[in-house]
Amino acid sequence: MNIGPDEIVTWLIVGALAGSLTGMLIKGRKEGFGHLLNLAIGLVGALIGGYLFKVLHISLGLLGQITISLQEVVAALVGSLIFLGAIWLVRKKLAKRKQT
Repeated sequence: MNIGPDEIVTWLIVGALAGSLTGMLIKGRKEGFGHLLNLAIGLVGALIGGYLFKVLHISLGLLGQITISLQEVVAALVGSLIFLGAIWLVRKKLAKRKQT
């Protein structure tokens, strides 16, 4: 599996968009978690989603001639949601430990 620098840059750009979408979905507000946190969540999500889609050979059949495809946005959104889910689980476990 070869992941080139152009793919990583694309994931990062798409991550900014996906972070904003994720923030809006989770928080239910236009501003989501705030500009910087949306960006950070989206960047991590883009890397997670891009990697998972590539490793699992997930293709949504959304091929095109443009550099940033809808498939990459979906992958970044999925990765962002996975990242936030992992953070939520860790915080929940830490809160349980504090209570006992």
